[in-house]
Amino acid sequence: MSDSESLPVAVRDRLAQEKNVWLCTVRPDGSAHVTPVWFVFLRGSWWIGTDASSVKVRNIEKFSRVSLALEDGRLPVVAEGEAVLHRGLFPEEITDAFAAKYGWDVSAPYTPDGDRVLLEVPVRRWLLAGTAQ
Repeated sequence: MSDSESLPVAVRDRLAQEKNVWLCTVRPDGSAHVTPVWFVFLRGSWWIGTDASSVKVRNIEKFSRVSLALEDGRLPVVAEGEAVLHRGLFPEEITDAFAAKYGWDVSAPYTPDGDRVLLEVPVRRWLLAGTAQ
């Protein structure tokens, strides 16, 4: 079930409303790196803005497979996919979605010399309530 339109309404609502998702990337030594991030979910993909020099970006440059999990362990929503790094101008639809959800310019650098990267994670597989979909 990689098509988000076939997801239960309750899951689609959570993807629209929840503020944080846990992103799991793989370090070069094979260990997991897990961090909470802000996200928007559009067009069947998770979108995450981050600094280009972050650990998650360095990990994805070496190994693009990632997992994402919403924070509620009682009703799990977990997704797997291959992260794609977007550098340069961010799509307006994505920046508008971040602005609407968080009141935040996802493309704005945190430091004067810091470049921003947009991660796109199209869902390869959903794991809902402990069952692979």
